[in-house]
Amino acid sequence: MDVITTHLNADFDALASMVAAKKLYPDAIPVFPGSQERNLRNFFIESTMYAFEIAALRNMDLAAVKRLILVDIRQADRIGPFEEVARRPDVELHVYDHHPEAPNDLQGAEGRIMEVGANTTLMLECLKEKGIELSPEEATIMMLGIYEDTGSLTFPSTTVPDYEAAAYLLTRGADLNAVAHFITNELTIDQVALLHDLIESMENVRVRGIGVVIATASFDRYLGDLAVLVHKLMDMENLNVLFAIALMEDRIFLVGRSRIEEVNVGEVARAFGGGGHATAASATIKELTLYQVKEKLKAILADLIEPQKRALDLMTTPARTIATSETLGEVGKQLTGYNIDALPVVQDGALVGLINHQTVNKAIHHGLEGSTVEDFMETDFSTVEPDAPLMVVREQIIDADQSLLPVVSGGSLLGVITSTDLLRAFQDSGTRAALLGEEVSEKSALRRKKLGRLMKERLPREVMEILRQSGNSAESFGYSAYAVGGFVRDLLLRRKNLDIDIVVEGNGIDFARRFAKEHGAKSKAYPHFGTAVVEMPGGLKIDVATARLEYYESPASLPSVEGGPIKLDLYRRDFSVNAMAVALNPSRFGELLDFFGGQRDIKDRVVRALHNMSFVEDPTRIFRAVRFEQRFGYEIGKQTLYLIRNAINKGFLELLSGPRCFTELKLILQEDRPLDVLRRVEALGALKAIYPESTLNTKSDEVFRRLREVCSWFDLLYLEIPYELWLVNSFGLVAFLNEKTRRSFAKRLRMAENHARIITRGKRLAEEVRLAFQRNAIERKSEIYRMLDPLPVEVKLYLMARSEQKELQRAISDYFTRLRDVRVETRGSDLKEMGLEPGPRFKRILDRLLDARLDGDVTDRVGEIEFVRRHYLQGNGDEAAESENAKKGLK
Repeated sequence: MDVITTHLNADFDALASMVAAKKLYPDAIPVFPGSQERNLRNFFIESTMYAFEIAALRNMDLAAVKRLILVDIRQADRIGPFEEVARRPDVELHVYDHHPEAPNDLQGAEGRIMEVGANTTLMLECLKEKGIELSPEEATIMMLGIYEDTGSLTFPSTTVPDYEAAAYLLTRGADLNAVAHFITNELTIDQVALLHDLIESMENVRVRGIGVVIATASFDRYLGDLAVLVHKLMDMENLNVLFAIALMEDRIFLVGRSRIEEVNVGEVARAFGGGGHATAASATIKELTLYQVKEKLKAILADLIEPQKRALDLMTTPARTIATSETLGEVGKQLTGYNIDALPVVQDGALVGLINHQTVNKAIHHGLEGSTVEDFMETDFSTVEPDAPLMVVREQIIDADQSLLPVVSGGSLLGVITSTDLLRAFQDSGTRAALLGEEVSEKSALRRKKLGRLMKERLPREVMEILRQSGNSAESFGYSAYAVGGFVRDLLLRRKNLDIDIVVEGNGIDFARRFAKEHGAKSKAYPHFGTAVVEMPGGLKIDVATARLEYYESPASLPSVEGGPIKLDLYRRDFSVNAMAVALNPSRFGELLDFFGGQRDIKDRVVRALHNMSFVEDPTRIFRAVRFEQRFGYEIGKQTLYLIRNAINKGFLELLSGPRCFTELKLILQEDRPLDVLRRVEALGALKAIYPESTLNTKSDEVFRRLREVCSWFDLLYLEIPYELWLVNSFGLVAFLNEKTRRSFAKRLRMAENHARIITRGKRLAEEVRLAFQRNAIERKSEIYRMLDPLPVEVKLYLMARSEQKELQRAISDYFTRLRDVRVETRGSDLKEMGLEPGPRFKRILDRLLDARLDGDVTDRVGEIEFVRRHYLQGNGDEAAESENAKKGLK
């Protein structure tokens, strides 16, 4: 028997989750583990529109349960009699829960954990993924679940998926009138009395400088919806932190709400054996008095809330500064001499930037010691006021990865705080690591997160298996393996990307060879780069590389590489969103490595370079920054934009070779909306470096729009005719250039001969066909075929996009969908058997036969043989027709 259940004192979110689970597990039996909240009980009494079959607990044979599905809960002590069932080894446990992880949570074999405002939201995600439809009644009860647990989408714990789920339910017929009726019930007389007692007993206590309100009340019998009363009290009194402690019957109920980061009410509730979110939590307590619970609460708060330090307490003063006019060579001497990592930069006494040792050293290596600080300083940085609390300082230094934090007041620089100052403050005060959110160590920039569940949800089973096998093999070889780069970025973005890049701490080529041998795959090595490609039996390819660091001999040169740890391998990459990795070894499988704030920048929708010399060492990153910005709808960060413009102004783009520019141009033209990328590149002043003949104008918009439409149309035909998207889009660039200029353009970028020919001659060939259709009434299918067939696919698509003649558009469509696949069944051997002499004449005869089939004059092999006999074996040698046929088409 399969059973679906939830937590004690079930609410609408629990019921809605059970209804959703029933659709996922049609044979399972829904059962409440105990009582329900008053609103839910009223719902069952008043509503006749929902007929949900929920079994009574007293009728259940718990010994017969073989699979238990928990929804909106994973704490064993909150599921009543099902706790014993959940702990039985013969019971398969599935868990669907939205609460934060707690130490003693039950672990399910399957299910989903997702921190959203309502558990119904994550259940709805599961239903949508499986294509399971909802009735209007089911949509209504699920809307009740979301509205109740998110405070009608107003609680701080509400997330974007909750809003999206509510919108989806509206499209499925959710009745908001019914939702409003059951969610907004008026308070009973007893609840008003209890709320009055809470108000009268409110005590405002300060714990470590944080204001916390504690309210107590008692009632001779149980009253539901204490959480509703707490929410009303929070709004009435405009409180930041509130704990309500209510004695009802033989137990005490604790409900906490918090609107500030410093107080995590979920941690407090867990200390009492309860649970919940950082902003909303509850617990049920036995065998303690109201007074004891209140005193214990104060002690727990004192332990969890640390004394508030301020920036003034941490900063070093006076701060040593450097002027914008100083050269990098001079700054380097000061940084080395004073053994410091970074300096504030001032101009006319005002703070304008930061400069660090690493940037200065790289610039000097590239011969730029004579450049001024202004050219390479960090301009996108944060500052704090002297009264800023320790948590704000921590956010800027650790979360925002800013190693030097200026302290300012009224525009004046008072001092600076370094990461060392921050670490010392935590060490001196004994501040809990939990307040930091992670361990404070050399790995403090590493954002630890497990992606195993996300990987299982988003990746095909075949890919998931290959990743696990890679980790297992690496472990057995004594290596560490990581999935890296765009694969990880797109996994976090929930975008499809099966281009697997694996980096190995060890010997990547050796790993690839041994892994391929183990799994019956093929491998090809590239020793100069320390890379290899593994082709699995199913055709999936894996790029393997040795973890390495890069060294640039000069600006815009190709890098030299040598082995290194994974952190340095990620640091050599272009942007923070591409500098993340996922561990594959069994002991750490799914662990995300984010040393440089990639998760933060994905959340903030920012493209950020990893260091200030990024575009000096590799100017092609300028084009990549714009591609990512336009593709994902991000913004290039302020400092990154400053560095891009500086690199362009310094002329580093001009050092790039033609082939490297061509590679970047191809990637731009492969984008879904290449013109948006080109416009942005042009606005930055970088387009001239790869395309001096740039003629982007208002007409270009129309050409690119039509090319996009035509390619979309062609893709939807599913003809499996290969073409190169970048080559089609290139016509949007050269549409207004003459042939000589197009030839010069292709030559400078050193395009392959076949590509150069299409770009150079394709526009002319397309124009000739267009004019031919315009001047002549071309009706015979053979004529259409002979005109279009010699053209490359890309030129045909360009012709389709540029033509406004409906007849020509129909002809091209007809060619792709019908004419292109027409074939002659007669062969040369058939002509020989008929007594014809082999030679060039055979081709002319077969061409004539193809025309006949295209025009419908013959329809099968018998007709073809008869056609040949009639025209070539009965004294009608049709030489004139052959000669005319040979002249058709574009030469």
